[in-house]
Amino acid sequence: MIAHRFFSRLMATVVVGLGLVGSPAFAQSAFSPAVYVNDKVVTYYEIEQRALLMTLMNAPGDIRKQALEVLINERLQLGAAQIMGIQPSEEGLQAAIVDFAARANLKPEELVVALKREGVSEEALRDFLYAGISWQGVVQTRFGGNVQISEAEIDRAIASNTGVGGINVLLSEIVIPVTPQTVGEVEALAYQLSQITTQADFEAAAKKYSQSATKDDGGRLEWLSITKLPPQLRPQIMALGPNDVTAPVTLPNAVALFQLRRKAEAATRTPAYSAIDYAVLRLPGGRTEENLQTAAKISGRIDTCDDLFGEARAYPKEYMERSSVEPSKIPRDIGLELAKLDRNEISTALSRKTEAGQPLMLMVMLCGRTAKLGEEISREDIALSLRNQRLQSFARGYLEELRSDATIVIK
Repeated sequence: MIAHRFFSRLMATVVVGLGLVGSPAFAQSAFSPAVYVNDKVVTYYEIEQRALLMTLMNAPGDIRKQALEVLINERLQLGAAQIMGIQPSEEGLQAAIVDFAARANLKPEELVVALKREGVSEEALRDFLYAGISWQGVVQTRFGGNVQISEAEIDRAIASNTGVGGINVLLSEIVIPVTPQTVGEVEALAYQLSQITTQADFEAAAKKYSQSATKDDGGRLEWLSITKLPPQLRPQIMALGPNDVTAPVTLPNAVALFQLRRKAEAATRTPAYSAIDYAVLRLPGGRTEENLQTAAKISGRIDTCDDLFGEARAYPKEYMERSSVEPSKIPRDIGLELAKLDRNEISTALSRKTEAGQPLMLMVMLCGRTAKLGEEISREDIALSLRNQRLQSFARGYLEELRSDATIVIK
């Protein structure tokens, strides 16, 4: 059975949508060169196959143009791998196929059959994964030994996590809702957005795709203390340089990305927190204009979390909840909203569904934060996060260098 989250479109629709029928690609042999990349070629057939694969993964934008660019990059990456003698093993390639299939809740053989039904050959899948494994090997071989994370860098990251040194960050966010039917589409989109390298592009993407309260402002957040962010997110944020974007962050019912605009030391020490006290009132009906108006009226009538209990009497008892828990135990999307709030402020950005599938809007109110004197943080996790971020930066720079030195001729 085809997994709907990747393969929801019929082959005929895909081909017409890509504009391949009757295009110059079909005026010539499908296996004739479309692009020369140094001494290597990319055929029209390869472009068609990659475009089909990317479309089935619900990649946004001009798919054929993107497929061409990706294949050009892969020729350069494979050339670098060949020079270094890097050649992925069949076992490594099979493991990658298993992992890729698992993302669609399929077995490898089911994935191959599903792709063939949609016109994508097994060879096209193998080429796609082979190139990715090869490039990972190139990056690790070329730069792995040069990426040394110092104890001082780890100490600074730990200091930001515990509040010592008072690190503040200026972030932008993109939050894309997810349903079981759109998981594949959103994952593919989020991966592409994670490659953004400029604030202008991130702002444009936020306005187009994000559903957070900051959407109209291009996803721009105000200054935040790093210690107010969810603990799981802090190492990723601290590993970013200006304009860098995190890998996609999985939230309940959404996927988020964050771009670092600026990072600065605060004038005073910012404490870490052992517990966050917050309240949630669930309004039936979802995030509708009516519920937003209701939430605004409630906000105008209350001053503290205790007052919210009085308003909650109009709703079923289970719709009101107040918790005081460790930051790491708070649902990540709620934790992100709490990070933006001061005491007794309210967010109405989130939604949920009941077990019966009925939509709810969440009124999330910050009641208070309990400061903590110290906390255990894995130096290894922080070092790994810093290392991966630095390797990604080296990889982007090296690929740009390969392209600038290459002879690329598009037919």
